[in-house]
Order: sequence, then structure tokens, then C-alpha cells
Amino acid sequence: MTPGHLGEILGLPPVPQGTWAEEAVYVSSAALRLRREPGELADRLRGLPGIADVRVRADAFLEIAVAVPGELVAAIGPVVPPAGGVSPWADAPRTWGNPGFVVRYAHVRAVAVQRWAAELGVGGRFRPELLTDPLDRAVLRSLAEVDSRRASRDPGWAAYTEQLALAYHDAFERAPALPVGDEEPSALHAARVRQAGAVRDVLAEGLAALGETAPDVL
Repeated sequence: MTPGHLGEILGLPPVPQGTWAEEAVYVSSAALRLRREPGELADRLRGLPGIADVRVRADAFLEIAVAVPGELVAAIGPVVPPAGGVSPWADAPRTWGNPGFVVRYAHVRAVAVQRWAAELGVGGRFRPELLTDPLDRAVLRSLAEVDSRRASRDPGWAAYTEQLALAYHDAFERAPALPVGDEEPSALHAARVRQAGAVRDVLAEGLAALGETAPDVL
């Protein structure tokens, strides 16, 4: 179950909540917005595949836990936003203290992973259920925001891409998508490569919305 699928049911994409380290939860105000009985709407959601739990809060918001959060990766692809944004970042310095560098370098790394994966023979069927490491979950948590950001009047692309880039850098360095040394390519590597492709596409979208062309090299 992905934010896009939930958005089709609820009228607007739900917003991810919490860290997702233990449970992948989205929050929706659909019951209030649609003037529906929250319990009735929760019961409908509980019957859908991919839903682990639905809870009704005291404020009538719904908390929706999904069984396999990594499924959202397969629903992300290249999107070209309307032109006209203005980047808040300078090109220099190209150091970790410059948020613009952090975002651009994350895109460069995600692009490189796709190239290196092809050279190393990493591939096969995408198995989203393997993306359970806390570092992968942090990336998924950030990726889960993209649908609600797109639907917002003020997406906040700069802050969002910085957040996604930092999560991806951590995963790139400590939860590698590529085999190390004599390690054989695995299904987990393939899942992380696919996740890196989603990061690449979302960062490229955010950079374009800010008037930048996402770089493949720095």
C-alpha cells in the first residue's frame, strides 16, 4: 500500500508520522474533510491489502500503519515540476556545511549507484519487504512525504530535499546498496538500488522545482 493508493481512497495523500523505525504510519484527516464517520472509514481501510492497522484518534484523524512500507519505492518515478522556482543555495562551498551541496551530492551518489549496480550485476525482482534496516526505513520515511508535498500549496522543496538527502547519505554509507569486496549481489542489494533510484527521481524533481538541473557529477 502506497501513499498514492491511499490518496485515491482518502481524497488527499496521507502524511507520514513518526520515525518509521518500528512502524510505518500515515496520518489522514479524511474523516473530517469528507464528513465521514471515522470508524466506518477505518473499517474500510482495514479490509485493504497492505494495511497492518488503522487507529482512530480522539481528534478523528486516522493513523494508518502499512505492512510493507518499501512498496512506495515502486510507485516513484521521474516527475518534471513546473518551472519558475529559485534555488536558495549557492554552488560553493562544496562542503557538508552547504545544504545545496548535500542535496546535489546525494543525487550524484544515487545516480552512480545505478551505474555501478549495472556493472556489478546487481538486479532481479524488487522485494520491498527487505527494506527493514533502520537506515532504509529513514529513507522510506522521507520518500513517503513526496505525494503530500506535491499536493501542498507550499511544498517546501528546499527543506524536504535536504531532509531526504541527509537520510540517503546515511544509508549510502552504512547500509550499502552494492556488494563490498567478495560479497555476492543479493536481493537486498537490488532492493536498495531500486530505493536509490527513487531517491534520485525525487531529488531531481525537487531540484527542478527550485530552478536547478540535478547534477550527475560534481
